[in-house]
Amino acid sequence: MTEQDRGRQLRRRHMHERQAVIFGVLLAALALAGLGAAAVFTGSLDLPVFAREFAAEPSPTATQAPYPCPPAGALPVPTNQVNLKVYNATTRVGLAGATAASLGERGFIIALTENAPATYDGKARIIFGTAGVAQAYTLAAHVDGAVLVLDARLDPTVDLALGAEFAELNPLESVLLDPAVPLVAPEGCTPFDQVVAPAAPAVTETPAAG
Repeated sequence: MTEQDRGRQLRRRHMHERQAVIFGVLLAALALAGLGAAAVFTGSLDLPVFAREFAAEPSPTATQAPYPCPPAGALPVPTNQVNLKVYNATTRVGLAGATAASLGERGFIIALTENAPATYDGKARIIFGTAGVAQAYTLAAHVDGAVLVLDARLDPTVDLALGAEFAELNPLESVLLDPAVPLVAPEGCTPFDQVVAPAAPAVTETPAAG
């Protein structure tokens, strides 16, 4: 065997050794990645803090917190006495304006139409205080599947936040409200005299502009 042949054999051997090392490292890395993924999936290993911080926050869904029944004997409120703000909690352009226009045709007083600060996955949320319970139930008869949400406001105004599943208002002929018949308490509501209104958010002082 010539010196040239021996050199070729040596180079081939080194190349095979390098390939073996590279393949070994790749296989080890794949094995570690698979073990890590399995540990995260089964809950044996938590993601690092930075990974949790960058995870997308889900939109609120149609969960129903405790809400009050109508006061005993409360009658539906005439629509022209319901002061209403309509919010678009979706990415659909013009939803609040179009729905507010339809509600206005039904007599509701529309004080504001605006985009909500966050999206909502359900049909709609009707938000009100203890002074606006009858107003909220009156509006709910026009909005199928709306979730009732009690907040700390002291006035009888009502907010309507339209969600991703909202399609349209109930047909007017299906709104079965008799102005002489008290509102019916739905299953699952809290008797009005047992309701504890949420605390109002703390007021923080803002430094005056210098």
